[in-house]
Formats: sequence, structure tokens, C-alpha cells
Amino acid sequence: MRSSRDRSALFDIRDNAALARGVVATLTLIQFKTDRRAFYAATRGGGAAACSLGARAPSQPSRRAMMGVGNVLRHNYDDVAEEQVWRTVLEDLPALDRAVAAEIEQSE
Repeated sequence: MRSSRDRSALFDIRDNAALARGVVATLTLIQFKTDRRAFYAATRGGGAAACSLGARAPSQPSRRAMMGVGNVLRHNYDDVAEEQVWRTVLEDLPALDRAVAAEIEQSE
């Protein structure tokens, strides 16, 4: 059974991924590149919570890789290409969402 802290982190990941997808899905890449608020929301909205994810589907990045990306997004966001963030949110978050949903389901 997961601790309440772990469960809270899972819900954080789920909710912030949904926020990022909601922001990005409403914009074209050109719009996203020029909308600083959208970029900020997509990069800063809870990436640290991903570090708390324990056992994941084998296709998920390692915990160290997740922490590394989170650190770059939180501390070096001026150097992050908007297109990479846009594509990551649209293409990679669905797999993380599935892993998080499975973890939540297993912990109930």
C-alpha cells in the first residue's frame, strides 16, 4: 500500500499533466512559442511531483531521468526549446498518465 504522501504525489502528477495538456492543446506551436504564460504553465506546473512516482511501467523513463528533466524545466527554463516542451506534453504525457492511473488504481 502506498503512503498518503505517495498517493498525493500521484494525484499531483495527474492533475498537473492535465493542466499542461489543457494549456498546450488549445494552442498551435507558433502560439505556444509566443505565449510566455502557457510556456510557464507547461514547464513549471508540478514537474517535481513526477520524482515521487515509484514503480512504473517499464516504458517510463527512470526516476533519475524524470528528476533531471524536472530540474532543467524548473531552473533553466530560458534554455528549453518551446517546441520540445510542446511535443513532450502532446506526445509523451499520455504514457505517463497511463502509468500514474495504474499506480493510483493499484493503491486503492
